[in-house]
Amino acid sequence: MTISKLSGLCGLAAVVALAMPLPASAGAVPDDPTFSRDIAPILQRSCQKCHRPSSLAPMSLISYEEVRPWARAIKFRTGLRDKPGVMPPWYIEKNIGIQRFKDDWSLSDDEIATIARWADNGAPQGDPADMPEPPPFIDVDEWEIGQPDLVISSPSFEVEGDAPDWWGSLGEVESGLTEDRYVAAIEYKERNDLQRGVRSDTVGGLFVVHHSALYTLGPDDEPSDVVSWPVHEVGRNADVFDAQAGRLLEAGTTVLFPSTHLHANGTDTTARLEVGFKFHPRGYEPDKEMQLLFFGNGPDLDIRPMEANQRADAYFTMPENAKISVFEPHMHAPGVRMCLDAILGSTVRTLNCAGYDHNWVRVYKYEDDAAPLLPKGTVLHLTGYFDNSPANPNVPDPRNWSGSGHRSVDNMFINLMQAIYLDEEEFAQAVAEREAMLDAGDVVDDIGCITCGSDGESDAAGGGN
Repeated sequence: MTISKLSGLCGLAAVVALAMPLPASAGAVPDDPTFSRDIAPILQRSCQKCHRPSSLAPMSLISYEEVRPWARAIKFRTGLRDKPGVMPPWYIEKNIGIQRFKDDWSLSDDEIATIARWADNGAPQGDPADMPEPPPFIDVDEWEIGQPDLVISSPSFEVEGDAPDWWGSLGEVESGLTEDRYVAAIEYKERNDLQRGVRSDTVGGLFVVHHSALYTLGPDDEPSDVVSWPVHEVGRNADVFDAQAGRLLEAGTTVLFPSTHLHANGTDTTARLEVGFKFHPRGYEPDKEMQLLFFGNGPDLDIRPMEANQRADAYFTMPENAKISVFEPHMHAPGVRMCLDAILGSTVRTLNCAGYDHNWVRVYKYEDDAAPLLPKGTVLHLTGYFDNSPANPNVPDPRNWSGSGHRSVDNMFINLMQAIYLDEEEFAQAVAEREAMLDAGDVVDDIGCITCGSDGESDAAGGGN
């Protein structure tokens, strides 16, 4: 199978860091930060998962001797905050909307300022005795969700180093599952024969799969048995479903890879896509059905050449009361920002704004007590911003116009949400629990509840656009 040259549009995949305690400097900026006392804890929590020997990143950031030559670059990349190119790759804007997410490896303002001051002061090592214990990392090729209960592999394929984009089906495989099981989490891994820990001149680096849709077909081969699953995308972290909404994987299921986009990375590559399923315990029964609420705008995309700050809009009306568990922007190379507003009557609440970098796809999983609660009839307004100018390094040739399409030289504008629907009683109870949090003073940030604190009249809460 021959596949594509990405021309600088896709990037290295990231793996979510293990949860670790914040460094002591997270709440303040020391006058004289040192590597051992102040910088190493930040790198351990948010950088070393990828920046270690034989891992995804091209340089290791473990020891002082390894980090010191990159001090100015680390200051620059962390200082980008939510803009394309920021490290670590986390793009949620911290000055608006909901801020509590699972597996959040982003840096605080104080941590970014600490790194900058350390670099500006000459990047001193400090006392080696202040170094924290090394964290217990898993290997980058191991599973974030833990060892899966079932691993399905796509047929293998070859991608020539200078081949054009390829988009189509990878075929189908049998699951081998002998009993019905409910899935708690799903994770994708591209397995290929490329060397780890090297720098690549082609964006896409160590991977050739940009995205791949996944469907399963039950043993009766009835169209009604087809189940859609979250889409694999380069850099995507694992999907952990709402605890009430495990998805059924039937015995005898066939696994389909019907829509896959592959790209070249400059080196002839043999690869396959593995899908790991983590099951709920036997006897588990879901209370809810997980909803994949994908919405956006394709037909109206008109990305003009040599122009920054282009905007697209899309709308979706909630058909039921819902709790949103995932916010996931998806655009292509010119995409730089996406905002999601919830509109109820005259109330406009910005749920989140996030920068976007086509090199990394991020799944933002809300904390359970901050996941947006949206009543039936809420209008979701999606706003996307595109930069198709020479200032955007992800665009290979900004002289080209582009519209909607599956190739990286085309464009997309989609929000890949996950949710569960709630009946009136369940929704009222969830709102009451959030209001109790407010009354107790347990939270000071946005708790994702558009109706909380309402006295029956709608107040404009301000949009993020």
